[in-house]
Formats: sequence, C-alpha cells, structure tokens
Amino acid sequence: MSDPTKSKVVEGKATPRGKFPHVRRAGDFLFVSGTSSRRPDNTFEGVEVDEMGTTNLDMKKQTKAVIENIRDILKSVNADLADIVEVTTYLVSMNDFKDYNEVYNSYFDYDGPTRTTVAVHQLPHPHLLIEIKVIAYKPL
Repeated sequence: MSDPTKSKVVEGKATPRGKFPHVRRAGDFLFVSGTSSRRPDNTFEGVEVDEMGTTNLDMKKQTKAVIENIRDILKSVNADLADIVEVTTYLVSMNDFKDYNEVYNSYFDYDGPTRTTVAVHQLPHPHLLIEIKVIAYKPL
C-alpha cells in the first residue's frame, strides 16, 4: 500500500456490505471503515442462539472481536493498534458501556488514541451491539 491514496479490501476478512474498503490511506493517515465482530462466513463473534431460538449477545466478546478485526486490517497495511490516533465507537445501548470499556481498556491506555463513544438506534445487523471506526497515523 505505497500509493498515498490507496484503498484496500482485506483478504480473509468479512467482505464489506457495500462498495467501500476496509482501509484507505491518505498520505500518512489510515482510515479504517466501521468494523464489527462479523466473521468472513457472515456469522458474528459474541452471538449465541440456543435450540429454543433465544439469542445471547455478549458485548465483551464482540468488543474483543472488533478490536482484533481492526488489528488484522491495520496489519495488512503494515500498521498496528499502537498507530491508532482516534477511535469512534457506536454502541446500540449505553447499558453496554461498562463491558465495552473494560475490554477497550485492556488494549489502550491514557497514551493511546483519543476516543468518542456514541449510542445509535441500530447497526446493520440486529445481532451487532458495537461498531468501531479508527484513524491511524503511519508514515510511508
């Protein structure tokens, strides 16, 4: 990804559900599209449906999967979580903020990225509790 404005869809990650890349470089900045816990086979980490159809959604598992998906996307362009300068997180419910924050804090500290967290009405799939987009700084 040496082109200063190159976009990339990362092989082995869930294909975007629209015509947009996982990541785009603009000069020394990397913009990672909103990322969920969706796996390449279109299932979701942190989602269990029992034999009776009861759905259990786990914010901690979803948050960890989202951050690991972002890590994989960044690694595909020779960057890592330490290069993130800004995080924007979308939660379906602020009741999940504590669990989200606990997992987030295991990856980042006060010297890490700036962060904004907002509640949204819904995300692109009813099993999603969280989506995160980031901006990273990685000079060419």
